[in-house]
Amino acid sequence: MLLRVCPSSFFYLRPLHLFSSSAKIPFCPSLRREFRLSPSRSSSSFRRMESSPASSSSPTPVTASAADSLAKDLHNQTLGAVDEGAKIKRRLEDFNWDHSFVKELPGDPRSDVISREVLHACYTKVSPSVAVDDPQLVAWSDSVAEILDLDPKEFERPDFSLILSGAKPFPGSMPYAQCYGGHQFGMWAGQLGDGRAITLGEVLNSKGERWELQLKGAGRTPYSRFADGLAVLRSSIREFLCSESMHYLGIPTTRALCLLTTGKDVTRDMFYDGNPKEEPGAIVCRVSQSFLRFGSYQIHASRGKEDLEIVRKLADYAIRHHFPHIESMNRSDSLSFKTGDEGDSVVDLTSNKYAAWIVEIAERTATLVARWQGVGFTHGVLNTDNMSILGQTIDYGPFGFLDAFDPSYTPNTTDLPGRRYCFANQPDIGLWNIAQFSKTLAVAQLIDQKEANYAMERYGDKFMDEYQAIMSKKLGLSKYNKEIISKLLNNMAVDKVDYTNFFRLLSNVKANPDTPEDELLKPLKAALLDIGKERKEAWIKWVRGYIQEVGGSEISDEERKAGMDSVNPKYILRNYLCQSAIDAAEQGDFSEVNNLIRLMKRPYEDQPGMEKYARLPPAWAYRPGVCMLSCSS
Repeated sequence: MLLRVCPSSFFYLRPLHLFSSSAKIPFCPSLRREFRLSPSRSSSSFRRMESSPASSSSPTPVTASAADSLAKDLHNQTLGAVDEGAKIKRRLEDFNWDHSFVKELPGDPRSDVISREVLHACYTKVSPSVAVDDPQLVAWSDSVAEILDLDPKEFERPDFSLILSGAKPFPGSMPYAQCYGGHQFGMWAGQLGDGRAITLGEVLNSKGERWELQLKGAGRTPYSRFADGLAVLRSSIREFLCSESMHYLGIPTTRALCLLTTGKDVTRDMFYDGNPKEEPGAIVCRVSQSFLRFGSYQIHASRGKEDLEIVRKLADYAIRHHFPHIESMNRSDSLSFKTGDEGDSVVDLTSNKYAAWIVEIAERTATLVARWQGVGFTHGVLNTDNMSILGQTIDYGPFGFLDAFDPSYTPNTTDLPGRRYCFANQPDIGLWNIAQFSKTLAVAQLIDQKEANYAMERYGDKFMDEYQAIMSKKLGLSKYNKEIISKLLNNMAVDKVDYTNFFRLLSNVKANPDTPEDELLKPLKAALLDIGKERKEAWIKWVRGYIQEVGGSEISDEERKAGMDSVNPKYILRNYLCQSAIDAAEQGDFSEVNNLIRLMKRPYEDQPGMEKYARLPPAWAYRPGVCMLSCSS
């Protein structure tokens, strides 16, 4: 089957973040969505049989209970919910290993680390080979240890750093590197794979949950190509801090158990400018229920008929272990959806588990991207090999949180020419990646064209629903108001207003229509810096409209503030905070790393005495290597 996916520019999924840095262009969301996975015909429009999408011109009601339900659902998707009952504490030697990935899927018959094309295999068995010299534990996550039933005292054992660096074999582990491919910056890159990450295996905890442990920076694999398979302290600190920060923000993410230094230096050319330097080496122990990516399936579909059966086996594996509810579906679940044309045909998700699977992945991905947009997070490298099938944030490279609101912001120097992965483009790119994944399953004849198109339709609908709910709650609105939010974001872009601080301050605005004009902007004064008379008038006009909107609600100012503060963080992991911790750590002082760990555990609380961490970036934060980074690590 020859399938062609329409380019991102046809998706129209940029809600309120129109791709433009020009102050003259207003931010107007378009709810028009076209999804194509066909050679020449215009796409079908799929609608759920039970209901039809609301018109884009009418506001979408968002009740407090619905928004709370959304937040609870997202929290449950985030890794790390732990029962408060009896807790089992295990030593490293007592982990309950399972190794289903290795046992149930085809592997490479070779185990050497010579760079090569690995055919007809999902993984290569390979052991960590990083050289260490008195490795040191820098930081760890108590909550991740709790997920694994790991006794906190294990962090104190003399050989902990040797085991978690891979220098000493981890008892019971069966290490391997995964084979995958991917589209990088929109172009098929062929085989990629775990070039510096080695999975130790899967641990089953006391609740029967499956958790993969992976050492990033543990040495070469067959997928390392010309690289050394190592990682530096700079990028490892960023990955550890951000994965934990995202978890506490309530955003689905991989986790990190611990961060260690290797005691050896690693050579890196950070800016790819021919000036390499020695940097401290490090290893992060990453934890996730699965590290399967879209590219894990793409690589096998790209290799012709002989490997298409591997796509099916890998899909069956993922459904069996990570989406078991799909296998238990039956026709009584009434998961049938009516198409908009072609003779009123029906997509029945209960008759094809792979269709139900891709739809769930599409919805999880849409929810994830909507959450990113809500907190101003820009991933920076949304290649298909960096997209988790679980709908989690994965592979923290040159990421960045918005400081001044700029829809065209990208934290990745490699992305600068076209800004493909900029903040405004993330919704479209998420859909483009889902289209590539859908195409992979269609090529393997696991889904048909209608089912692929329906998955993309669900991505669009789910994203808009989630995004509108999130933005409404950020503004304390009882229902989604397109005009209010669009004008706000346009004003923020014109005046380069700090994204995080503004929304945190907005909860201080009182719904009093009699507020004198000279007092309207006082609650926002700390965010509205250096605005002239004309811009001041624009902001006054917006605040009056905002007060009128929230004043029509029966919610009190205090209740609204509490609700807004629960979704608008006071503290985010700004790049300059990361860099301050990195600078100190490279001199042997890890206190700031641990300060940030403690801070990011409670991002929505005021935390008296920690206010300096909410300050705007200092001038030095705009130097290369701080505000923008390369993929070098």
